[in-house]
Amino acid sequence: MAKTYDFIVVGAGSAGAVLANRLSADGRHQVLLLEAGAKDRNPLVRLPMLMGKLFHSGLYNWHYHTEAEPHLNGRKLYWPRGKVLGGTSTINGMIYVRGNRHDYDRWAQLGLPEWSYDKVLPAFRRSESNPQRGDTAYHSTKGEMTVCRARSDNPLFDTFIEAGRQAGLAFNDDFNGESQDGVGRYDFTIRNGRRWSTASAFLKPAARRPNLTILTGAHATGLVWEGNRVTGVEWVRAGRPEKASAAREVIISGGTVNSPQLLMLSGIGPEAHLRDHGITVRRNLPGVGQNVQDHVDCVMSWECRQPVTLYSDLRFDRLTLSMIQAMLFGTGVVTTFPYEGGAFLRTREGLEAPDVQLHFMPALEKTANLHFPNPFRRQRVEANHGLTLRVGPVNPASRGAIALASADPFAAPSIRPNYLADDFDIRTMIDAIRKTRDIMSQAAFGPFKGMELAPGEAVDSDEDLTAWLRATAMTTFHPVGSCKMGPEGDPMAVVDGRLKVHGVDGLRIADASIMPIISSGNTNAPAIMIGERASDFILEDART
Repeated sequence: MAKTYDFIVVGAGSAGAVLANRLSADGRHQVLLLEAGAKDRNPLVRLPMLMGKLFHSGLYNWHYHTEAEPHLNGRKLYWPRGKVLGGTSTINGMIYVRGNRHDYDRWAQLGLPEWSYDKVLPAFRRSESNPQRGDTAYHSTKGEMTVCRARSDNPLFDTFIEAGRQAGLAFNDDFNGESQDGVGRYDFTIRNGRRWSTASAFLKPAARRPNLTILTGAHATGLVWEGNRVTGVEWVRAGRPEKASAAREVIISGGTVNSPQLLMLSGIGPEAHLRDHGITVRRNLPGVGQNVQDHVDCVMSWECRQPVTLYSDLRFDRLTLSMIQAMLFGTGVVTTFPYEGGAFLRTREGLEAPDVQLHFMPALEKTANLHFPNPFRRQRVEANHGLTLRVGPVNPASRGAIALASADPFAAPSIRPNYLADDFDIRTMIDAIRKTRDIMSQAAFGPFKGMELAPGEAVDSDEDLTAWLRATAMTTFHPVGSCKMGPEGDPMAVVDGRLKVHGVDGLRIADASIMPIISSGNTNAPAIMIGERASDFILEDART
């Protein structure tokens, strides 16, 4: 007999971990949390500088790839997604950006009044523990998610900020405060020099509660139905099929890829697509898997004429010592993330909010890696030392889709982001490249900046820049939107303003897939906020 819980949460990522904590907090409800991945036991995930290794390894990762992208010269892009307690918050870059006030007010204008900035700000603050900024109108010290200010002492971050100011940008000491505009340093979900994932923040304290059951290695394969109501979940664990019942609700928190996949495998989605895969249609919702948005960006780089970049810190011998220092004391370069500098800027007059985000790293991406010193080989400083800026629009117009490749729940779905399909995104990126060149041309970088390596000074016309973008543009790993939130009259909406799946009882979705429009910036903080808002709605309804 299947065991019965009050709530079943599918997915222990950025939103699911929050939900499991909040729904089990008062002890009145029995909660089951299912996670397809493992526990986050590998100590290397705690060291922020090793994020790149985690992202590109198979460790704790679904290791997805897109289909051939038609507007990126047929390239297939890597789409890492967390497969572990904490989800992608366990392998991501840890940058904490909530988005712009304008983002959430736009959601409210779409018929979602519970998602205005004034409504979501308390949810952001509830999660946050930010002792460096203190208790203010925008920040809190009382939450579980530790947020800290940038930690690196590399002087090139200050050089970047000064160059931004010389180019006319305001200095911004807090991208999550009153205004997002300007140049500054990012905040991070790092605690005492170690990654602070949602598993660390929300699950480990809650795991001791007798009313919370956490199952890892549990790959959800379908939903259980009684008429029009979802009453449980089926999964496979250690090769054995299992299932459980939910007396109140099932909440899917699988993320932008896995949430629509599970819906479609369970008969919720575009009718024709489901029939093509031999799946019985339970609810025809054409928007499932549609409306996919992601932050596309490009990587610009320059030589650095002085040996002051991170390259020197990433020598094998120095990095080994830094790892020991980080493990023992929580200090050293390994406890920082290389893209600490950033900016939000407007490419033209008349915009209500910034339309471009920059990430600055005092290193070249190709050399920001472990390397072994060779005492018999001497190279020009510029061969290894460089400067990198990732440049991209925060509100892309292009839309993609997630679809089933097979009715097999263990097969990866088809991912088609459709990057740069809309000319608006091309235009914004070209304008952003020119704005970035202006920043890098300022006097502050005079002693450091050498030759532009990518795209190169000769690549300057709109035509040449477009060709370069189609050949090199990539994802910033912020996919959202595949289970769009919208009012009942929206034919492409999958969930309503309280995250209930349209036309289905007992089922909600709570993760970044519900975003109707992508937030301006890194998406982990908004995903945590979505988990908070979902818990509000669920517990309010449970009291009635």
